[in-house]
Amino acid sequence: MNTQTGVAGDPGAGLFRSAMNAVYWTGAVIACAALVLVSAIIPWAVYTRYILNSASSWPEPLAVLLTVGITFIGAANCYRQRIHMNMTVGTDLLPPRLRPAAAVISELLMGAVAVFMLVWGMKLALATWGNSVDEFPWLSVGVTYLPIPISGAMMLLFVIERLTIGPPPSSGGDPHVPIE
Repeated sequence: MNTQTGVAGDPGAGLFRSAMNAVYWTGAVIACAALVLVSAIIPWAVYTRYILNSASSWPEPLAVLLTVGITFIGAANCYRQRIHMNMTVGTDLLPPRLRPAAAVISELLMGAVAVFMLVWGMKLALATWGNSVDEFPWLSVGVTYLPIPISGAMMLLFVIERLTIGPPPSSGGDPHVPIE
């Protein structure tokens, strides 16, 4: 087994796993960068409001927009690593031979949610593309909705990954990532 990709002997699967790793790490960098920006913007808002006595109008709406990106992109990454909210009560009560079927059904349902986010999120972004955000007249409202279809696409790819080549390998180095 190739320890880098976690896929035994299938170069196509290894390439797909590498692509999913790239999607995952790109999402992680984007979400982390947005979190750093939010952490810098909020103190600026407090400084201008309480020290300068002249509140800036842009920090709060920008922090909200960045938080939306953090939430959606971060949720897709958490889904891949299985560190999202995961209710297993129902499947734990099933006989062991039915649990794999329940896992496949769960992945298919998650795929349906991902397709919904991708399709309807893109329709929402396109429908509002011509409108601008009040605080940022140069910014299209449609751009602010892009994290929804992007997250849906990421989740759909991660569902396909799990259904075709299995879950991503875990080295066990991160105590927050369960080893499957």
